[in-house]
Amino acid sequence: MTTPTAAPALAPRTAQISRNTAETQITVKLNLDGTGQASLSTGIGFFDHMLDQIARHGLIDLDIQAKGDLHIDGHHTVEDVGITFGQAVAQAVGDKKGLRRYGHAYVPLDEALSRVVIDFSGRPGLEMHVPFKSGMIGSFDSQLAYEFFQGFANHAFVTLHIDNLRGDNAHHQAETVFKAFARALRMALEIDPRSAGMIPSTKGSL
Repeated sequence: MTTPTAAPALAPRTAQISRNTAETQITVKLNLDGTGQASLSTGIGFFDHMLDQIARHGLIDLDIQAKGDLHIDGHHTVEDVGITFGQAVAQAVGDKKGLRRYGHAYVPLDEALSRVVIDFSGRPGLEMHVPFKSGMIGSFDSQLAYEFFQGFANHAFVTLHIDNLRGDNAHHQAETVFKAFARALRMALEIDPRSAGMIPSTKGSL
């Protein structure tokens, strides 16, 4: 009679990425299997609040330190944080063995409701339909939400669909989007105990 052996421990899914340009200096550290701890400093208060939603609801330990040319506007900072965060997630995910791959979530906040669906497909793509009711949310230009998610999708190599289904308050719209993204991300990044460490694709690679 053989004695069952314990499953091998998973390697830590962590990453640290730095991006330094003439416009921004950014460092992202993360642990995909964390508890939602966050240390965030981008110089844009509302953006920090949204990144905190990703950490808390995605159960990702997230440290983002960013300095950018905010005397111009927030565009370069927000876009480059999205790029660097995407690179860090791609590095931490590794070969994607055992990954659930797909994630989806609906999140409400008062009158607002958003849906996010994500696929760690290896094929970057973003479909985002969010008719923000205001151009500015605090010091955050609502148009930059698209730039963040575009940067993330391109560099995490994911297909990402984001839809705000209803909402009258731009703060609520944005918060439901970021929370739904976090929840969908959490689902997609989970290790499926039934997959036996296989690549979740009939192609055998992602």
